[in-house]
Amino acid sequence: MKTTFSRKCFVCFNTVFLTLLSLLCLYPMLYVLFASFSDSRELMAHSGLLLAPLKFNTNAYISVFKNPSILSGYRNTLFILVLGTIYSVTLTSLGAYVLSRRNFLLRNFFMMAITFTMFFNGGLIPFYMVVKKVGLYNSLLSLIIPLGISTYNLIIMRTSFAAVPVELEEAARIDGASHWTILFKIYIPVSKAIIAVMILYYGVGLWNGWFYSMIFIADRNKFPLQLILREILIQNDTSSVMGGVGMEDGFSVAESVKYAIIVVATVPILCIYPFIQKYFVKGVMIGAVKG
Repeated sequence: MKTTFSRKCFVCFNTVFLTLLSLLCLYPMLYVLFASFSDSRELMAHSGLLLAPLKFNTNAYISVFKNPSILSGYRNTLFILVLGTIYSVTLTSLGAYVLSRRNFLLRNFFMMAITFTMFFNGGLIPFYMVVKKVGLYNSLLSLIIPLGISTYNLIIMRTSFAAVPVELEEAARIDGASHWTILFKIYIPVSKAIIAVMILYYGVGLWNGWFYSMIFIADRNKFPLQLILREILIQNDTSSVMGGVGMEDGFSVAESVKYAIIVVATVPILCIYPFIQKYFVKGVMIGAVKG
């Protein structure tokens, strides 16, 4: 097919525009990365764009990984991430399966009750009192058990399960399958895409969460990584990370260590996301029904 001049101009404009837009979105990440490998004195004296590390060194990362607060924060966050994601995806799958039953008598009632919680809730103080009274205060489980299900995610998964052809379930019932068999042998396998999306949604939420940990966790050894990051960035306090570092050496890495912690806290999600992102565009029902 012959390419017209106007078509070439359009393609050229799109290429330039999208390239500039990509660089604009990418630069803040590059700035943080370059700053984390820079000398703090040079970084504080620098103004304008940062296109490369200033006096490249890894002192900031050495300080970060030597600090017990960062390591304990990583450990706590990984515990919350793994256990919380499994817990949340399991509960969401069970709830979505029940609510997707066409012959479930109270389905509409429960859907209305669940949707109601998206707009109205009891408030933070009653929530805090409930968590404290049941004995979850100052426990990592307080960041997992009470926050097990997101209403938004439940509705998404329920809609996905409701789209599964009824013929698959009827065929399984003829063979004597129970609800558990139907869920784990039919619905879960044909809904791998939405399961992957739920894992990503819950995982990112748990990884980035800091608000409830600030309220429910009093023991510093149980702080997740994001709460330590908040303490350093918002309160501008790097003393907890600079333990064991002399005043002169500490000053030379105090500024860049903030950026190093941001990189350390962000890289795991950036590494995982490309492997799950493909499921956002993959059809859930591809190959589920033949003929």
